[in-house]
Amino acid sequence: MKRFVIIMLLLVGVLVQSQAPQKISYQALVRDADQNLVINKPVGVQISLIQNTIDGTVVYSESHSPITNSGGLVTIQIGAGLSKNQDFSSVSWSEGPYFIETQIDPTGGTDYSIVGVSELLSVPYALHSKSAETLVGFDGAYAKKAAIVPFTVSRIVTNSDIGNTLACTSTAELTLPENFNMAIGDVINLEAHNGAILTVKAAAGVELNYQQGGTAQFASSQKQVRFGLLRKSDANAYIISGQ
Repeated sequence: MKRFVIIMLLLVGVLVQSQAPQKISYQALVRDADQNLVINKPVGVQISLIQNTIDGTVVYSESHSPITNSGGLVTIQIGAGLSKNQDFSSVSWSEGPYFIETQIDPTGGTDYSIVGVSELLSVPYALHSKSAETLVGFDGAYAKKAAIVPFTVSRIVTNSDIGNTLACTSTAELTLPENFNMAIGDVINLEAHNGAILTVKAAAGVELNYQQGGTAQFASSQKQVRFGLLRKSDANAYIISGQ
């Protein structure tokens, strides 16, 4: 059978309603082995939430039967699929990290032949905050609002980028240098606007998405925005979501 591949996109929102379960809106772009989009076709999708590590415990799974649109995109709501005796609202987001595993059957059935895994970053904590009753250790200082930092020329990441949003409006590269003074857990928001391509590169001695000297790319189309999140996961190690 012809092999297919999937490109997972950033989780795009949390839906919280008083009379309905919590849900996460999720999109994925499906291409074939020749990088051609799978267009206007039903696909089978199975979503699993994995706790602690990529090979950790599956705490929730569900299936969907969406149809790709004219751009090869499928959109689902995690928490609204068909699940076997599991309750999405019972997931304890404070006991992460969590990873999302996406499996696809491009023929629309349940013979899943594609697997993609990506770490969940900020979105689940919005769900966690809904159920939290107290803020332990709160000192009265609210988190600052992220600043928008224009990004049009290739450069290395700087301390002023941490906690803010890099808005790339002209194709450029961002380099992660070795021993960059960014605390583990700190994040940088990334955006590529209106046809711009933002490439993030790890310098020698730096790991990106579990690969030494790795790269990640956000390729936007005209009148569209691609966005994601960069997080420092360890000394000289980073994770990017939303590619």
